[in-house]
Amino acid sequence: VGASSSLAASTSRRSLSNAAAVAFLDNRNRGASASNTAGRFLSRSAAAASTCTSSITALRQSTVVESELEKNLGVSHPAFDIISTDIVQEFGAYCTLYRHKESGAELLSVSTDDDNKCFGITFRTPPTDSTGVPHILEHSVLCGSRKYKTKDPFVQLLQGSLQTFLNAFTYPDRTCYVVASQNTKDFYNLINVYADAVFHPRATSDPMVHAQEGWHLELEKMEEPLTYKGVVYNEMKGVYSSPDSLMQRDAQQSIFPDNTYGVDSGGSPVEIPNLSFEQFAEFHQKFYHPGNSRIFFAGDDDVAKRLEIMDEYLKDFGPSPESKPASTIQWQKKTFDAPKKIRNPYPAGNDQPETHMIMVNWLVNDRPFTPVEEITVTILDHLLMGTSSSILYKTLMESGLGESITGGGLMSELMQGSFSVGLKGVKPEDVDKVEELIISTLQKVVDEGFTEDAIAASMNTIEFDMREFNTGSFPKGLSLMLGSMREWIYDRSPTDALRFEEPLAELKESISESGSKVFQDMVKEFLLENTHRSTLEMYPSKTLEEEVLQEEKDRLAKIKESMSEEELQKIIDTTVELKKLQAAEDAPEARATIPSLELSDLKREVTEYPIAVSENEAESGVTVVRHELGSTSGIAYANLAVDVSGIALEDVPLLPLFTRMMLETGAGEYDSVALSRRIGTHTGGVSASALIAGVNEDGGTEGTVSSGEHFVTKLLITGKATSDKTDELFSIFDLILRDANLDAKSKIIEILKQAKSQKESTVQGSGHATANSRIRSRYNVVGYINEKMSGLESLDTVKQLLNQAENDFPALLARLENIRNTILESSTCRDGMILDLTGDAAVFEKIQPSVENFLSKLPGDANAGKLQDFYSAPHPWVAQIKEEMAASAPVADEGFVVPTQVSYVGKGGRLYDIGEAVSGSSAVVSRFLGTGYMWDNIRVIGGAYGGFCQFNPRDGVFSFLSYRDPNLAGSIDVYDGAADALLASAADMENDPDALKTAIIGAVADMDGALSPDQKGTAQFKRWLTRESPEQRQKYRDEVLNTTPADFKAFAERLKALKDPSSAVVSSKAAFEDAAKAGKEFTLKNVM
Repeated sequence: VGASSSLAASTSRRSLSNAAAVAFLDNRNRGASASNTAGRFLSRSAAAASTCTSSITALRQSTVVESELEKNLGVSHPAFDIISTDIVQEFGAYCTLYRHKESGAELLSVSTDDDNKCFGITFRTPPTDSTGVPHILEHSVLCGSRKYKTKDPFVQLLQGSLQTFLNAFTYPDRTCYVVASQNTKDFYNLINVYADAVFHPRATSDPMVHAQEGWHLELEKMEEPLTYKGVVYNEMKGVYSSPDSLMQRDAQQSIFPDNTYGVDSGGSPVEIPNLSFEQFAEFHQKFYHPGNSRIFFAGDDDVAKRLEIMDEYLKDFGPSPESKPASTIQWQKKTFDAPKKIRNPYPAGNDQPETHMIMVNWLVNDRPFTPVEEITVTILDHLLMGTSSSILYKTLMESGLGESITGGGLMSELMQGSFSVGLKGVKPEDVDKVEELIISTLQKVVDEGFTEDAIAASMNTIEFDMREFNTGSFPKGLSLMLGSMREWIYDRSPTDALRFEEPLAELKESISESGSKVFQDMVKEFLLENTHRSTLEMYPSKTLEEEVLQEEKDRLAKIKESMSEEELQKIIDTTVELKKLQAAEDAPEARATIPSLELSDLKREVTEYPIAVSENEAESGVTVVRHELGSTSGIAYANLAVDVSGIALEDVPLLPLFTRMMLETGAGEYDSVALSRRIGTHTGGVSASALIAGVNEDGGTEGTVSSGEHFVTKLLITGKATSDKTDELFSIFDLILRDANLDAKSKIIEILKQAKSQKESTVQGSGHATANSRIRSRYNVVGYINEKMSGLESLDTVKQLLNQAENDFPALLARLENIRNTILESSTCRDGMILDLTGDAAVFEKIQPSVENFLSKLPGDANAGKLQDFYSAPHPWVAQIKEEMAASAPVADEGFVVPTQVSYVGKGGRLYDIGEAVSGSSAVVSRFLGTGYMWDNIRVIGGAYGGFCQFNPRDGVFSFLSYRDPNLAGSIDVYDGAADALLASAADMENDPDALKTAIIGAVADMDGALSPDQKGTAQFKRWLTRESPEQRQKYRDEVLNTTPADFKAFAERLKALKDPSSAVVSSKAAFEDAAKAGKEFTLKNVM
């Protein structure tokens, strides 16, 4: 899970600060497709109404299942009082709320028909300053405890459990610890480790944990300068390097001057070193009493066992009547007599345009919303900001005043909601115009309201998500927990927070009586007439990065000057001691305390999903692939794949633009707004993307490294709808494929400006992904294509396309039209089409007439020619790509300069040659490296937020990566030492079968994640498309399960002889200069 958009700062193992943490789930889709967002549709603020989702049958269990679940209501235990029982019919959840008699802890037991069992414990942890104490504590409590004696039980669980979720996250006002597993034995193991960790952590008695995870002064030689180190410290330096994060932080603090939301729970790098160990330990004592906790269970596990396990931990504590009052969140009252204006700098590169960012922010409510108000404000948010055709979003983007939206609209996961919106890439002279446009657009909404079709589309979009309850591979139990916590953490009913039917019906009634008025009134009261707002302007500073670094150096120099030689020697001694502790192996008796599974607990067979292939179905020339599952709740999931191999290679980078235009510029008789509303009203969402997938060559040996010359290239249109709406869904597929409006100059410029801004933010905030894409582009044809389409090279492409759109639009339009004409070439297009469908038997029976009608009307001639066979002949792009790679993707060490306080360090190379067999044991070994050696040396010792490695058995390329790393040259040295460390581990494993077992279990966990119905269909479709056989999948799994120390040794020897190694690093100019002094030279390129 990663932090995204709104007010997010830090995910720590991963944590979120300065954000409603559910924002890390909120992949708000500004196109036409619905967003499967877990957090939003679980809270009442995510519910909406429609008239076309009644056929969704989600969470309607059989009578037998309901009867069994109902038995779990009110299960008793002598240590607990039952506060209430409740059935949340919306989610098939049978809930009992308990209070532990001795400690006062509250526990919500939710019984559902879900084998992906979830446990969470949440503490209300409001900070009073920006030292990051709740965030540092969240990292630290998982570093050993009373019962579990290793340095980092979290990592042991990560390495060797079947967890489907294992994490923790910090909100501005609470801290959550969550685990999930489909294996009951594993689930209980996870619960025990987490429960002991939060209540009895080593961290509160061992200052070294605070030093490692939070901050410490580091000095190795008396003549060297002092430095700050610490995982959270460096993580937050990365956060504070991002202009977007700085803006979100400043925006939140500007409207919450008087309560806990006005400080940074993640920690400011300037303030983190002010946190003492004593304050750190005191914070735990104050807020981590069970009386201040909310304990949550969900799934099909035994309720009595839940209570038994938790009583073992809770019975150690007596009552603490002061715990809850001490953590109460105070309301921020609306105290501004007039809106406030704030100007702050953000770090900019030397070549970066002198553009500003502006965002207008409101404190929405200073009292609890009613259930109907919560629904209404969320529908209003979607009407204003939910898609690229929503009025406020559309007006801002079409104004030409900026490059992309910032803010994102409503944030409602804290006690008080906020609403923020603005633009990035604004010229200084246009700053005031942005605020004026936002206000005038809201005034227009108040005056004119929303149309009936706009309301219907927004309400259906959100209600579809809510009723479908499709959380993907994310545990449904955690989604229920996050939804319930929005009320429960503020001492309100956890189950009321999950209900939506009654307030939904009330909102529908209100709309039927007065139409748009309910939304107009809300805009007027909570936004237009609300003076508690701020306008934040961020202006570029090309010296800010240097100033911040210099300020840190000066501060450290001053500290060193003030110290005696004895004090400095103590720091040197502590540095040595800490590194010795970090590098030390856990004692066997400590490792033995960590509960684990046995290999016999693992499933030995690969999970296969249903598939039936019908070639030339109904004489259409189109192949139809079906995945018939037990139940898809009345929903049909569809993918239409269209071959794009005929496109010229120079036009391939246009595919991301082309697929966005299919949904955002209108089609046929529909303008962009009408198309978006049609999609929203009748479907659960439609999206379009490019799919490039390597395939197994005919006659080749499966399980070997491919030449990279055989791959399929498809344009993929994806959608979902209830079975009675598939005619509409397929009609939309056909419409956007044939008739998308490509002659849309202003919209294309808008899309390209937005893409440029987003890609620049990605390089700066997710440099590890940038580095990895760059590395892989040097060794493999498919990797090179991906780099052209979505990597760093695509940023240059977007800039070139933007210039062409502005100065020679007819030429760009001709290229786009040629793409469409090529992929719809009547003589071959149907041969390259595949319709992939996932549903249950009833769905398939009902939609078959729609399928046949759709196939008959698709473009192209059913009896015409054939495309080449991509499984037997190289793809037509291959020859030209190889020429380009030789010229523009040489194996070299490249550095990409951006304004940042941290580094993202990548290094990789070819581990296996073309044609060599790759054993499934490689998955075990590479994962072992990432969760062991890399974790210990890059994160724990090095202080980076993340260190990991990736190996792709199809192309044989291996890469090391780091994330928010304070080091550059040192991390490359760590990578270079990995092979020797792995050889040592292989030797140790000869006498340590438990270590091998742990590594195997962790690799199996990666293979066996929980999947939603549509994900099961997609997984099996891609297996078929790439010609991967069930026999090969089973062989690979057997090799994983049968991994030996010899496999580790063989992998290490390959790593030691890594072929054609090269690096790609995203960092600052100063960091590259320091690396050069250490002998690490790079070819540098200024990105921003």
